[in-house]
Amino acid sequence: MLPPSGPLPPRAAIASLRMRLRLLRASCLALAGLAAGSLRAQAPGAAPASAPARAEEDTVNQIMLPDADLDTVLNVYEQLTGRIVIRPQQLTAATYNLRIKKAVTKAEAIIAIETALAVNGIGLSPLGDKFLKVVNIQAVRQEAPEMITGSAFDRPATGKAASKMFTLEFARAQEVAPMITGLLNALYGGPVILASANALLITDSISNLQRIETVLQHIDRPNTAGMKPKFYQLRDAKASDLVNKLRGILTGTLQQQIGSATSYSADDRTNQVILVTDPRQHAFFDDLIERLDRRADPNTRNEVIYLKHAKATDVVNVLSRIISGTNTALQRQGAAAGPRPASPAANQPAPAVPAPTIVSASNSQGDGNNEFSSLMTVVNDDRSNAVVVFGTSDDIRLVRALIDKLDIVLPQVRIEVVIAEVTLDDQNASGISALGLKIEGDKLVGFSGTTVGMGATGGAVSRGGAVSGSRDLAAEISLNTTPRSRNNAITTQPAIVTSHGKQAKFFNGETRPVVTGTIQSAAGVSTGLASSSTVTQQQIGTTLTVTPFIGVDGAVQLDLVQSVEDVIGEVLVDQNKQYVIGRRESTNYVSAKSGDIIVISGFRKNSSLRSSSRFGPIPILGDLLGSRSRGKTMSDLVFFVRPVVLTNTPAIDNADAYRRIDTWPSRDEVKKELDPAYVAPPRSTVDRLLGK
Repeated sequence: MLPPSGPLPPRAAIASLRMRLRLLRASCLALAGLAAGSLRAQAPGAAPASAPARAEEDTVNQIMLPDADLDTVLNVYEQLTGRIVIRPQQLTAATYNLRIKKAVTKAEAIIAIETALAVNGIGLSPLGDKFLKVVNIQAVRQEAPEMITGSAFDRPATGKAASKMFTLEFARAQEVAPMITGLLNALYGGPVILASANALLITDSISNLQRIETVLQHIDRPNTAGMKPKFYQLRDAKASDLVNKLRGILTGTLQQQIGSATSYSADDRTNQVILVTDPRQHAFFDDLIERLDRRADPNTRNEVIYLKHAKATDVVNVLSRIISGTNTALQRQGAAAGPRPASPAANQPAPAVPAPTIVSASNSQGDGNNEFSSLMTVVNDDRSNAVVVFGTSDDIRLVRALIDKLDIVLPQVRIEVVIAEVTLDDQNASGISALGLKIEGDKLVGFSGTTVGMGATGGAVSRGGAVSGSRDLAAEISLNTTPRSRNNAITTQPAIVTSHGKQAKFFNGETRPVVTGTIQSAAGVSTGLASSSTVTQQQIGTTLTVTPFIGVDGAVQLDLVQSVEDVIGEVLVDQNKQYVIGRRESTNYVSAKSGDIIVISGFRKNSSLRSSSRFGPIPILGDLLGSRSRGKTMSDLVFFVRPVVLTNTPAIDNADAYRRIDTWPSRDEVKKELDPAYVAPPRSTVDRLLGK
């Protein structure tokens, strides 16, 4: 070794010389120890050495490397391994203190040197069978270190860096990697996860690889190890329903406590629950399943509600609209109360937004929810006039309360109608004046003791005192008019009873045949053509349609439609006589009090009159023997309508009818039929004399 060029200070030169001498002495001692116990290579074909001689050759007496540099340690390593070590351009300036004072085997000496190098951050990467490459320990994984294909325990425990592929059979590589990362040397970069092969590639010291292999032998086991199945035969509950309940109960931290390997499934065919878990948890599931396997009433039920007054179809239509509207409102309310955006504060989790809670109005008794569930269904049965309800107990309670309010007797009204045909003359321009009635201000007068409101002719509505005496409407009109009119006739005076909103229809007239089609066909050579006609019956007369709407105060609104049809001529259509029908129609919507009279007029008709008292067909001679006349007349139809709201009390509503019955000779027989308990009063002497 040459001295450095250039002069050195005396003290520095002396210190440098001393350092060089110590290194030279250590190298000589180490090489001398190796030379004393080195293993001589056996020539090909030579006889093997004896066992004592081989043991002596594999032994190193001692290794003394005090404050040795890296190059010195690598020289010793080359002597022990017989490989050539490729050094980097600049070696680390660290010094090594390795002293082995007693005899060791060559393998043990190699382990000691490899461990000393690894402790100081030096790694060795093999390049074939003859060369070794010195690299920094952080880069040894990228420099192809020794790959252990078998068990790591086949190698001696040393600090030498090596790589090993650990292929897992049961555990998942992604789950195992975080568990063993803390056991590895961070300088080697940690494990490499090969998900497709479910394997881990780990580079570390051989001694640490041996420890990792031991750990993985305990981790990589089947999940069912130590687990036993158990079968629960259910008595009352359904297996799939009970399993769903278990999944709802065993969530979160409770699921973590029982373990992810625990499984439970349903077998509906045998109605069993199959449990696979640690036998120590059997007692927990025994108690839980025992308490869930109980007979319970279903949450839903059905009920048939029979109606007394209303129609099942009408009630179901109302209920369906209510249920649909309620569900729609709840859906809108739930959408409006949806989750809001998270707070923009950094590193702060968004606050949990609770699910929208629908608060229902409960009554003071607290007897349940006042909202319909999603299971609610109502169906009408017209045959029995009943409503079939399916839903929860609260649903049925709410529907029954609604039906009790809907299934009531609707207000009824008796509508009396008088249709009078009045012949007009020069003194009377309307049917009202021809009947001796007149208008004073806005009042129609002419009824004894009664004043009735009157509007324009053709659509009059009474708005005064009610006319509800003991006489019927025809008597009110004909007997109390002043003066009495002789040129009028009452054509009809019907009276019917109808309910609120139910249409009533009056018709007075006739039906006449009308040919709607004719078909001609060849009947034969001698008979010619045969024809057949299609005939329908057409109503011709007076029609009055009334739809009443009864208010809570006894007021009545009437939707009135009047239609008058009559034959005004005849025509021939395809050799068929057809009628020419005149039609007059008006529509009124009027209001009145119970017992008021509504007068509607203005349906006028012109008629041609011919009369003759002639004798014989000869015109001049006939005129000498008789006379003839021609003229035109005008008539007006006047409608009198009187609505009377009924009280649903027979004694009051039928009082007028009973008074009329009292005037009949057969009154006792009629009352006996109406009331079996009726007893006829004794007849007076006058009645017997008069034959009453």
